[in-house]
Formats: sequence, structure tokens, C-alpha cells
Amino acid sequence: MYFKKILIAVLVIGLVIAAFFANFVYKAMFKENTAFNNEEAYVYVSSQASYKDVREQLEPLLKDMDSFDALAEKKKYTTNLRAGRFVVKKGMNNNEIINSIRSKNIPLKLSFNNQERLEDLAGRVAFQIEADSLSLLKEMTDETFFKENGFNKESALSMYIPNSYEIYWNTSAEGFRNKMLKEYQAFWNASRNEKRKALNLSINEVMSIAAIVHKETAKVDERPRVAGVYLNRIRKGMPLQADPTVIYAKKLKENDFNQVIKRVLYKDLEIDSKYNTYKYPGVPPGPITMPDVSAIDAVLNAETHNYYYFVANVKNFGYHKFAKTLSQHNANRNEYVRWINSQGINR
Repeated sequence: MYFKKILIAVLVIGLVIAAFFANFVYKAMFKENTAFNNEEAYVYVSSQASYKDVREQLEPLLKDMDSFDALAEKKKYTTNLRAGRFVVKKGMNNNEIINSIRSKNIPLKLSFNNQERLEDLAGRVAFQIEADSLSLLKEMTDETFFKENGFNKESALSMYIPNSYEIYWNTSAEGFRNKMLKEYQAFWNASRNEKRKALNLSINEVMSIAAIVHKETAKVDERPRVAGVYLNRIRKGMPLQADPTVIYAKKLKENDFNQVIKRVLYKDLEIDSKYNTYKYPGVPPGPITMPDVSAIDAVLNAETHNYYYFVANVKNFGYHKFAKTLSQHNANRNEYVRWINSQGINR
């Protein structure tokens, strides 16, 4: 009888322990443990992150951090982190969260637009991926990379085509640069290269002209006509005389790319820079900005016409008046100068 009581007591204690363990397992593994209202939240694990770093990101997202810690320890996640960008979805339990942040690195859409310098591009990209701007700039300006792939300091910007690209957050600076090279090579497909060769232009020359076209007009439908003007000038041996190149030359000379210049002055035309197309003939040594795809394709598919000049149209803002002769252009230009003077724009 006494033995039977002991047996029952042991059985009860065992059941209690089993129930406690089952409850622990349930709470640790299967009970919903998210504390946010959005549908999902992202966790960024850097290449040098410790579990403490990950924990700091998770703490405001979870209801019960202790149960998560216990399971993370049990599943050896605390000593086996993976770098990347991971999603935690509303309603996930600890087991699902750990599985997600351990193995489901999610790519993001990295985008950049019309940066004027590699320094600006590096800063823009550094806001979106783990690599910092200094490491990005170092890889972007690597002389060995330039020599192996046919670039130099002036033409390097042409490798980066403004767009959105799928990339992993923890991609290294070198990895980003190499991906952009592949995207650049894919962009310059057989069709585009055939059109470029028909114009007797190098890729860098197309990009440099496209950058000017991009700066001259924001109107996509007008870009092929503007491109046609510059191609006409090149064929005739005329200087490009593009105001955006003078503005770039001034910014470069003064090392101030934050200044806003609305009007080019006569003294600016004397700036001694290879980018100043009033002073130096031919195409600039490299693009003055990263041109949109529409500007690049505008050069490759330029409108055929006999225009050699254009000036802003003060009666249809955003567009330009085009002229075939210098006398016609001067009349259009005088109208523009009168308007800009009336607006008090001196710089």
C-alpha cells in the first residue's frame, strides 16, 4: 500500500514535470510571439553582428524575449548567426522566427538616380546596403579594376546605369561594383551597340552626350531632338557649347557640387576644364551626371533634323525653341535673355 502511494506520487510529479515541459516547449516553439501591429518587420544582421546585436533589434518586436532566448540557445542560433536582411511576420512563433532570421535572407530593391560623382553614388548606395560609402568608393575607383574593364577616373561613372536592382543587403562593396559591371554589360546589348557603332561613337561618348541631354531637358519626349542637335554639331565639327558642361566645370573647379547655378555667365565660359565644351571641342572626357535610360536611348535613337541650336522656350516652360541658323537662334535667345533678366536671375 505504501509502495503504491509512492508510485502514484512519482507518477503525479512526472505528469507535472511533463506538463511544465510541454508548456515550456509550447511557449518556446509554437506560441505566437510578435508584438507589432504591421504585417511584417525587418531585422538586419551585419557581417560582424553578435547575438546581442540581433537581440536588441528583436526585443521591441517580441512579447516574450526569455522564451526566444531559450529556444535560440537550444537551436544554437546564438553562436551561428547569418548576415542579411530578414523578415519577421506578424503572428510568427519563436521557431518560425529563428528559422527565418537564420536562413531566409531577403533581397531588396536598390535604386539610384542621377548622381554627378562617384562620391555621391557611394553615399546613396551606402544608405541602402551594409557596405559603407568609403569602402564603396574605394572599389569604384580601383585602378586595377579600371584597367581590366576599360574604364578610367573620368569614364567610371558611365558604368552605373540609374535603375532599381535586386541585391542582398549584406552585399560587399566589391560585390556591388561587380554586379553593376554585369548590369552595364547586359545593358549594352547587341541592339544598343549596333546603334552606337552606326553613330561612330564609343560607349563613353554616348554616355557623355546622354548626360548633357539629360541635363538640358527633363522632357523625355524632347530628348531625341536635343540629342539630334548635338550629333549634328559633332558631324559638322562644331563645338558642343553645352551650358551644363560649364556648370559642371565650375563645380569641379571649386569643388562644390552643392551650389545651385541657374544662369551661366560669360566669365564662366573661360573656365579651363576639359569639361567646358565652349573652350574645348569634342565630347567631354566623361559624363557630367548619370543619364537616365531615356537620355541614353535618345542619343542612340536621335531625331534626324537640321537643327543646330536651341534655347529655353519661355512660352512653354520645360521645352525649347530649336533653330537651323544662327540668326534664328539669336532671335530666340534674345527673347530668353529678356525673360531671365525680368526674373532677376543673376546666377
